[in-house]
Amino acid sequence: MPLTHTTDLFAKALKGKYALGAFNVTNMEMLQGIVEACEEEKAPLMLQISKGARQYASAVYLKALVEAAVRTSNIPIAVHLDRGDSFDQCKECIDEGFTSVMIDGSHEPFEKNVEVCKRVVDYAHKHNCVVEGEMGLLVGAQHDDGEETGGYSKGGVRSHPDEAVRFVRQTGVDSLAVAIGNSHGANKFKGEQRLDLDRLRTIKKTLMESGLGDYPLVLHGASSVPKDLVLEINKYGGKLGEDTAGVPEADIEIARRGGCTKVNIDTDVRLAVTAALRKFFFENPKEFDPRKYLGSARASVKDFVRHKVRDVLCCAGHAFD
Repeated sequence: MPLTHTTDLFAKALKGKYALGAFNVTNMEMLQGIVEACEEEKAPLMLQISKGARQYASAVYLKALVEAAVRTSNIPIAVHLDRGDSFDQCKECIDEGFTSVMIDGSHEPFEKNVEVCKRVVDYAHKHNCVVEGEMGLLVGAQHDDGEETGGYSKGGVRSHPDEAVRFVRQTGVDSLAVAIGNSHGANKFKGEQRLDLDRLRTIKKTLMESGLGDYPLVLHGASSVPKDLVLEINKYGGKLGEDTAGVPEADIEIARRGGCTKVNIDTDVRLAVTAALRKFFFENPKEFDPRKYLGSARASVKDFVRHKVRDVLCCAGHAFD
């Protein structure tokens, strides 16, 4: 099956009220575990490749791995550049055949973000590629109380509903990553802080009422940092701290029902790999065959992804909608 465009996947996900799992890949075993799980669960899939992954594994190697996965799979797969940081980087991936790219100008002032996003959109749309933008900043343990009236602070790091409308209209981006308290890494929250789901609902409602329809929103930094994986890592010599905490799966389910069509997951896949490797080496100190210990990591990723697509994102069984 050829690569699929996210426009098609998003339209079906919005209609079916499920979310697409966008899983980051760095090597062959991670890729195989992700694809095998989605194949068995009949789930559509987005494979994400970051700038760091391209630097680590080489863009040529990763492209060949993705092509192998697509050639040997029968589920719809889209390949997406995660957090592209420049027009040139996005152009390079578009020219390589990526079906989707993200241009991240969220660290720039609003108008500059619009400018760089629109430039990528103009090029991408001419080359049959779709674009994801981002508005708002994702940082660790964000805090933004909003205005005294209960509205949303335009000066804060979280996405503002009215600015989201302006951003989409001025850039022409096909999907929008929003900042609603989510953050990257394994230490996302302190205390009981969770996603600002009211803000998400307001953004979605404002976009719809502005004539933009059932617009696809994206949740970055959505790893849940499962406690069982953290405990497994620490049991076998890891030093992850007590502050490790991710987005509760219950919040992801609500976000999915509220219009988050794409959910990015990277940290959790890394944790699954690390937990499996630490356990394997502890239990098999004489083993040195990479096929055996990397095979255990692949199986761990597969189990984790199967759970996500079936029990949280609810995209299992929708590959052929």
